[in-house]
Amino acid sequence: MNNYDLIVIGGGPAGIFAAGFAAKSGARVLLLEKNRRCGTKLLITGKGRCNLSNSEADPRKFIEVFGRNGKAFLTALYAFGVSDVVEFFEQRGLQLRIERGGRIFPERGSAADVQKVLDGFIRETGVELLTDCQVSGLQIAESRVVAVQTDKGEFFADNFVVATGGLSYPETGCSGDGYKWAKQTGHKVLAPEPALVSLQLAEDWTVELIDFNLKNVRIEVRQNGRTLTERFGEAFFLPTGIGGPIILDMSAAIRAALKNGPVSLRLDLKPAVEAELFDKRLQRELAAHNNKDFRKSLAGLLPKDMIPLFVRLSEIEPNKKCHSVSKAERTRLLQMFKGLQLQVSAVGGFKRAIITSGGVALTDIDMRSMRSKQLRNLYFAGEMIDLDGPTGGFNLQVCWSTGYLAGVSAAEAL
Repeated sequence: MNNYDLIVIGGGPAGIFAAGFAAKSGARVLLLEKNRRCGTKLLITGKGRCNLSNSEADPRKFIEVFGRNGKAFLTALYAFGVSDVVEFFEQRGLQLRIERGGRIFPERGSAADVQKVLDGFIRETGVELLTDCQVSGLQIAESRVVAVQTDKGEFFADNFVVATGGLSYPETGCSGDGYKWAKQTGHKVLAPEPALVSLQLAEDWTVELIDFNLKNVRIEVRQNGRTLTERFGEAFFLPTGIGGPIILDMSAAIRAALKNGPVSLRLDLKPAVEAELFDKRLQRELAAHNNKDFRKSLAGLLPKDMIPLFVRLSEIEPNKKCHSVSKAERTRLLQMFKGLQLQVSAVGGFKRAIITSGGVALTDIDMRSMRSKQLRNLYFAGEMIDLDGPTGGFNLQVCWSTGYLAGVSAAEAL
């Protein structure tokens, strides 16, 4: 029988929540997933640990990270907030904990354990799941969706939720199908762009530092002699560039800035110490190693394996005695610790972007229910919509909240 109360397209976090909570409300629900299993992308989030949400419990503060679009998210966040997410998973046996920056992770488990809970939720609520099912389009009649067309036939329903995700990590099945269907049905779709993505740098020495996390550093984004934005926190070098939480959070601003000309980064490895004080620290280190080679003087300031690179970049002769290091050379060394210059050559693409910015315009969605303003029985949820925030669990909360609201709204509309 191919007739349902609700059909949900997309078996990610938003789709599973929409399907499960609609079924829990009494709807007969079919969940369609193109992959062999649900949650393919979820399994790689947070480096496989899955940052479920953020502990900022005040909804009005929570939405600030989404900028001008944040207010539109309030209803969904009030409907299913951070405490609801914690309760949902802990009631099903997955204990959570709060880590640095308010990030909420499984206490001992991983993304696979999160997905097990979601798989169990589908079974628990009686959702009919059809995997390996490729949806090719929506069938429209009289301003309503009447069916979905798939490689396994047509399926009919009273209501539909599209939660197909964005374009990031295409190997997980994210191909932007939902954006195409939204455009075809008259919705405004803001151009999707990679978001929360690493940077490529002109410098070729980053490969030598890929084993080191840069904790508690400050990075400024510079263009035409002025600072555009800056962040304090964690970053790390990659074989061809730089990544990490603070880089990801600045990547959208950097992408926009690159359209206007060259962009550089200024890396402060010792942000807790003013330049003048750190210069005195350098003088003390050099004095303490007065008659030793310069290459042996940095052990108190850097990890052992980073020293050869710093010696090389400083252009100070490695075997030069510390007492012979000039003020100009010391100033150059100080600049490396307090303002290492890096040239951005490109911002990464969808292949490794954590999320997609853009999507179905919020003005085309009734954000009190997640229902389309164009088609009265169509709902959107998750990364499909034009709502994206920084790292720290904010984007998964969008999936939980909008998925929940779309599912219960669709069930109530029956």
